[in-house]
Amino acid sequence: MSKGRSFLARVRAAVPTLRPAERKLGELISDFPGELASYNASELAELAGVSNATVTRFVRRLGYQSYEEARLHAREEQSTGSRFYIAPAPSGEAQSVAAYTDRDSRNLQLTLAGVDLDEIDTLATKLMAARKVWVIGFRASAAFAAYLQWQMTQVIEEIVAIPGAGQTMGEHLVSLRPGDVVIFFAMRRQVSQTEAILREIAARGPDLVYVTDEGVPPLASVAWHFRCETASSGPLFNHVAVMGLCNLIANRTIALAERTGRDRLREIEQINDALNEL
Repeated sequence: MSKGRSFLARVRAAVPTLRPAERKLGELISDFPGELASYNASELAELAGVSNATVTRFVRRLGYQSYEEARLHAREEQSTGSRFYIAPAPSGEAQSVAAYTDRDSRNLQLTLAGVDLDEIDTLATKLMAARKVWVIGFRASAAFAAYLQWQMTQVIEEIVAIPGAGQTMGEHLVSLRPGDVVIFFAMRRQVSQTEAILREIAARGPDLVYVTDEGVPPLASVAWHFRCETASSGPLFNHVAVMGLCNLIANRTIALAERTGRDRLREIEQINDALNEL
C-alpha cells in the first residue's frame, strides 16, 4: 500500500470536509487513533455512536479501499510509539491512584526481573575503567541521560551527557575510541537518526549500553541492551522502570568504586562546603 501521508494526517485533513456523522467519527479518531487500530468496524461505530455505513464511507474518504486497510495503516503507525495511540477514549470511569501505583510496580518488576546483578556489576566495572563515558539521549531520553550523568559524576570523572545545546552529534562522535563506553537512551519515540548513530558508534569501537523500551527487539550486537517496560495507566508512557534501572546502575557503580569513589565523594563535599553551595 502506498501510504503517502501518515494515517493521522489523513484524518485531520479530512475532518473539516466531512458530513456531521462522519465528522463525529473523524474527531474521535483524530483524538484517539488507537481506537481504530484496536477495534473492528462495528465496535468503532458503536463507540462513536454512528452506523457501520458511516465508518465505511469515512475510511473511503481517507483514501482506503477497506476498513482493514485503514486499520493496518493505523497499527503500523501505532508501532512508532506516538502517545496518541495509547490514549484511551473517555469512558467516564475515573482512574485510581492505586491503578497507577500498580502499573509502576509491575513495570519495575518486569524490567529488573530480566537484569542480573553480576551483569550490572560488570557494567559498573567497565564504566569505572573507561577512558571516557558518553551518555546520549534525545527528547524524553535526554532527561534520563542528564540524570544518570549527574549521579555517576560522583565517582566517574570523565563522563558527559550529549548532545548539549547547540551541539551536533558529529562534534562528539568523532572523539569516540575503543575503551570508551556509550550509554544510549533511546526510548520511544526514537529520533530518525537513531540507526545512523548506532552504526557510527559501532564503527568507532566503544562498548555500547543500549537502553530502550520493550518494543525494541533485543540487539545482540551491543554489549548491554536493557529493555524497559513502559506500559501506562494514562496517556503518557510510564518511565518508572527507566529511573529504576538508572538507580541500580548508579548505586552499584558507587558501591564498587570503594576507596577511590569515597575519596572523590569526600573531595566533592569539601568543595561544596567551602563554596557554601548546599
